[in-house]
Amino acid sequence: MEPTLVAGQGLIGRTTRRARQGELRCVEHPQRPGFWLVKRVASVDDGGATMRIVSDNVDVDAVDSRVFGPVQVAGSYRVVLRVPRRFM
Repeated sequence: MEPTLVAGQGLIGRTTRRARQGELRCVEHPQRPGFWLVKRVASVDDGGATMRIVSDNVDVDAVDSRVFGPVQVAGSYRVVLRVPRRFM
């Protein structure tokens, strides 16, 4: 998610019932259980049940909804605070 986030930076998230376009979300990779991704919401579909997520860094081959399609909003976390790396 560079340049928005840097490697090793901490995040605090919370569950929410609604996802909104433009916010950062932590989601479990749909094909790799236990592996979490941080991505930006590109769009919300199906009455708010699913969302398409994309990477901020367009210069790399990112793993996001362009690869695996939409993901469920349920079970994801909205990033509410980015912890500066110096506090980690």
